[in-house]
Amino acid sequence: MAQSLLTEQPRAAEADLVRRAVGKDEAAIRSIIQTNNRRLYRVARSIVRDDSEAEDVVQEAYLRAFSALPEFRGESSLATWLTRIVFNEALQRRRRRVEQPVAQPNPPPETQSQVIPFPFAGHRTVDPEHVIAQREIFRLMERAIDDLPEDFRTVLVARVIEDMSIEETADLLGLKPETVKTRLHRARRLLKSALSDHIGPLFSDVFPFDGARCGRMTEALVKRLLISA
Repeated sequence: MAQSLLTEQPRAAEADLVRRAVGKDEAAIRSIIQTNNRRLYRVARSIVRDDSEAEDVVQEAYLRAFSALPEFRGESSLATWLTRIVFNEALQRRRRRVEQPVAQPNPPPETQSQVIPFPFAGHRTVDPEHVIAQREIFRLMERAIDDLPEDFRTVLVARVIEDMSIEETADLLGLKPETVKTRLHRARRLLKSALSDHIGPLFSDVFPFDGARCGRMTEALVKRLLISA
């Protein structure tokens, strides 16, 4: 009984949020968008493999979703419902791109969105060299995920990056749960192999102590030695 009540409470809260959004309540609309933005962007990005196009997909999907929101019946969670809309929109966008290829210039690096934003560990100050190294690892991860076959890439993004359950992922992709498990296993093996090929040569530069860090310590040590001399 207690578990049933816990399940009913989120559903009731979500139903109220939907009702308010249908009534054009700005706070409710913002809440839905902000809660689901990251998942929807990543799912779209896993299919279209382009940052700006993934943003376009998500925006178009939101427009479709909010226009259909009065018909939302809560048979699945709102997040799952939105994810299906984004998934289908991304597939349609990719088909149109294949049928009518259009060359589009890439946005400058400083305006590109991060595909998989990993937070820095802890709250300590990170020196510029460390930031640059982490950004390079991000790029390697993104490139390796982009290079996965789509069947494996979409499963990996849904299960590992967005932490969707096996059942949610199977429902989203129209697969059997066993197929999701198999594809996830293959995706992880391919990703591990790709990262090993790219990151292996970088191990010689791990834990760097040069540049600004080396300079700061050298200056501080020289001053202490001169003072004590």
